[in-house]
Amino acid sequence: MSTAAAAPARPALSARLDLRNPAWLLAPVLLFFAFFYILPLVDLLHLSVAGEAGLSYYARVFEVPLYRDSLLRTFGIAAAVAALCALFGYPTALLIHRARGTWKLVLTAAVVLPYFISVLIRTYSWMVLLGRNGPINKLLLALGLVDAPLPLIFNRASVLISISAVLLPLLVLTVGGSLARIDPLVQRAATASGAGPLAVFWRVLFPQTLPGLLAGVLLVFISALGFFITPSLLGGPADQMFAMHITQQADFLASGGFLQALAAVLLAVTLLVVVVAARFLGLEFIWGGQRAGKSPREAAHGRRSSWRHAVLERAADLFGWPLLRALGLVPSWLGRLVSGGLAVVAYATLLLPIVVAALISFSDSAYMRFPPPAYSLRWYEKFLSDSAWMSSLGTSVAVGLLATAISVVLGTAAAFGLVRSSLPAKSAWMTLLVSPMIVPGVVLGLSLYSLFLRADLAGSVTGLAAAHAIGGIPLVLVIVAASLQAVDARQEQAAAVHGASPWRVFRFVTLPAIRPGVLAASFFAFLHSFDDLVLSMFLSGARMTTLPLRLWGNVNYKLDPVPAVVATFEVALIVVGLFFARSAWAARQRR
Repeated sequence: MSTAAAAPARPALSARLDLRNPAWLLAPVLLFFAFFYILPLVDLLHLSVAGEAGLSYYARVFEVPLYRDSLLRTFGIAAAVAALCALFGYPTALLIHRARGTWKLVLTAAVVLPYFISVLIRTYSWMVLLGRNGPINKLLLALGLVDAPLPLIFNRASVLISISAVLLPLLVLTVGGSLARIDPLVQRAATASGAGPLAVFWRVLFPQTLPGLLAGVLLVFISALGFFITPSLLGGPADQMFAMHITQQADFLASGGFLQALAAVLLAVTLLVVVVAARFLGLEFIWGGQRAGKSPREAAHGRRSSWRHAVLERAADLFGWPLLRALGLVPSWLGRLVSGGLAVVAYATLLLPIVVAALISFSDSAYMRFPPPAYSLRWYEKFLSDSAWMSSLGTSVAVGLLATAISVVLGTAAAFGLVRSSLPAKSAWMTLLVSPMIVPGVVLGLSLYSLFLRADLAGSVTGLAAAHAIGGIPLVLVIVAASLQAVDARQEQAAAVHGASPWRVFRFVTLPAIRPGVLAASFFAFLHSFDDLVLSMFLSGARMTTLPLRLWGNVNYKLDPVPAVVATFEVALIVVGLFFARSAWAARQRR
């Protein structure tokens, strides 16, 4: 009798669950993106062709040598940076992969820590390192290698070194993800069958990490296209990148639609690179995901093009094995020495700026000088007692907390909507929601500028927090979605079947399981907002000054050690945050 009574309840329960389809959780973030992200970009494109000008602004971009050469130069610099990151990043990722225990944790932290430190602060440190009286020139003079200080700053070399150091962690972490997915038994089987170290690398390790390497190179290349902070501070007149023209002309109202045309060209170039890359790697390379599976159309195309893969494999054998045999004549210790040397150089470029900034923060000198002639807490007292610096710090904290709240609420809801629903074309929706990660900051800032003026949001904490949340939401979405995928959905289903409401299921079943991921996402979303300079330059107005804006003015006009103090505080904040994130994750794994 109880069975008969229970049977009719199932359709009602099913209907109740269908009405609460998790896909609806995407609605809030889509509405937010429609107003603060998509609409401004559409408005930017409209302004670039509005009025009598038509397409003349675009013709001007490509006809005027200043802009045309700058665009080509940007491509060249981005390509060189991507190559440098691949050269030094791949051996670094291999070193981390082969390390064990505490060493693996230390080597990983040494890559992750610099990645979350402000680009402006790291560039500031490179100004000291490469300066005429900096430690590198002093070392060269002391060793007798040069008779006079070398011009290591305000040239192409300083731009390439500093941008590569900023973006190097991106490639290392991307390749590291590919290495982590390799089954170690495959390598052991190849070794046991008699394959040498080079053969194992060429036939097993390299093919499986090649997609990750290509994805990392493309992410570095795309990120470098929108750089303007580093070339502005370290480059010379011949090193102007395309994004710099947008920031330099942003204050001139007469630029009108031409400024929007410049931004549209930069956006189009970036999207073109993404589209071409997605053709070979899939759109998932943007957020580090993997293809869930091929559609029938893709599978049919794969069968038709299988002969291409066979040809490429044959070509790799034809040209690769002679190369490997030649390399086999080289002593193995020399290969390990070269690979290790490249990794050491990579870690030096990542960590030296942090060490230099920390030491300068305790300097007694009135300006940037390394090593400091004497040590004191003078600049810490200056920072903590200066009302202007404290006001900027308070503004950045307020904006960061509000941006974090927006990002976590909308990003977590979107993660549920994507992971726990049967929504079709999930990769397309995911691509839309993480696309702010690839849109150059100057393009987004300029597109929001006119919207904020009309909506009276310029110079407000709410407006700036909403702008920062555009970039924070993708971070939260990726991290929380990964945490959700690791949770057994059957536990949630069991709670729902026993009568728990969706809110109670989330509160008592899902949230405890994903809490470490949510906390980590919150921390990274806060750092993203706290360190943002580009959007703040466009949207802060005259009514408020965030901490990065005040740092920008100090680095450009004063060059005293206060930015080093801010850098030290930020490093301490990140170290504490990473420690707690690691502890929370370890506690989650022990359950």
